[in-house]
Amino acid sequence: MDFETIICFEVHAELSTKTKLFCDCPIDYEAPPNHQICPVCTGQPGSLPVLNRRAIEYCVRAGLALNCAINPHARFARKNYFYPDLPKGYQISQYEEPLCEDGYLVIPGDDGQPYPVGIKRIHLEEDAGKLVHASKSFESADYSFVDYNRSGIPLIEIVSDHTRNPVRSLQEARTYLEKMRQILRYIGVSDCIMEKGQFRCDVNISLRPKEARDFGNRAEIKNMSSYKFVLEALEYEIRRQAEILESGGTISQETRLFDETKKATISMRGKEDAPDYRYFPEPDLVELDTDSAFIEAIRREMPELPDQRVERFISAYGISQNEAFILTKDRQTAEYFERCVPHCTSCRRLSTWIAKDLFRLLNEKSLPIEQCKIPPADFGHLMDLVEEGRITDAIARVVLEEMFDTGKSPEAIIEEKDLKPVQEQDVIESLIDQVMGDNPETVAKIREGNPEPVNFLIGQVMRKTNGRANPKKVREILQQKLSITAT
Repeated sequence: MDFETIICFEVHAELSTKTKLFCDCPIDYEAPPNHQICPVCTGQPGSLPVLNRRAIEYCVRAGLALNCAINPHARFARKNYFYPDLPKGYQISQYEEPLCEDGYLVIPGDDGQPYPVGIKRIHLEEDAGKLVHASKSFESADYSFVDYNRSGIPLIEIVSDHTRNPVRSLQEARTYLEKMRQILRYIGVSDCIMEKGQFRCDVNISLRPKEARDFGNRAEIKNMSSYKFVLEALEYEIRRQAEILESGGTISQETRLFDETKKATISMRGKEDAPDYRYFPEPDLVELDTDSAFIEAIRREMPELPDQRVERFISAYGISQNEAFILTKDRQTAEYFERCVPHCTSCRRLSTWIAKDLFRLLNEKSLPIEQCKIPPADFGHLMDLVEEGRITDAIARVVLEEMFDTGKSPEAIIEEKDLKPVQEQDVIESLIDQVMGDNPETVAKIREGNPEPVNFLIGQVMRKTNGRANPKKVREILQQKLSITAT
């Protein structure tokens, strides 16, 4: 049978506020277990929540970035369930009246065309604590530790809509998650560090025969915090569900876990629906009124989003679309590029050197661009030295590596390492004569009509000058001496 895959995500992103959602406990991911807690976030009797205004602002900012309608009235609800990492026995969340609804995120679809994945809602809630199992495998763990430091950290849950352009493939799934994370980081609401649990998701997947109108029962895979594991879990579930349906079986609606070692999902429990959580309005918090002035103030402070910046980089700086995507993938990289722009004349050369040479150095040292020691003015000046022919590309790369390690200016490094280019015509001619004298057979082949060995002779001259001669000038002089036409 030919099946259509329906994939939906519940993305959980912890907000980068300084304190928790309902108390003034500081958020510190490096703190020892159970050291950032108080009576409120551990659910002690008589404690009352006090709402964090900045968390509301961040949730609205995310809603605007994801094209949502911002509801003028919202309220919190109690989501009741028992789990060891939930100290109150309920979670303060939003249910009937979330802050943001009916949005979309545009991604490149499998056909290469823009594909607006529907977003059903974005709601604000408190995070639960963290369970640390005694074994890597949930099934084989004899006991678990509970760390409540995470309990009460503000969290937005972004729920995609299975009825409006759901994700349809593994490639679209990865693209959706990557772009979601990129946008949340761009607008400054979450650091989205997956290793710290700041960006994770639950994955809902179902299959239905092609051309069918009704949706099949879905399996929910909980607590995924790796693109790799998400794709492996989806691949397994697609295969598992297809085999059941092809054999005439029925898919159970259930919650499953992903075993990273076995690369398989494991049944955990029957999938809950909303009535199972016995939602009711949170009695200790008043309803939220987000008037138009409040929303517009947030809208005015919104930064430029990645897609907008890609278009502007292409039109304003004349760089390729591919390099524009690379430079705008991370907001800090895009800002570094733009701080370099006023200090050089060729934006195209600048974009290429950042996307290739600077990224290579950053990757080798496993450093983010924020820790790059090279001042933007010096990077731009280095590009102009190359553009004006005052140094060669080879020298520039040597200089760049030293700038990266020391933060020194290009002129200081060129002076210290004696990297001044060989410009004198008579010096270059003398070196060319030496190389031609050392390679008479190569010279003879060229004079017989084979111009290809010219590159070998140029390489020999460049080696003698330690890369300090201008290869273009060397080629011109060689062609004159050998009486061959420029190619």
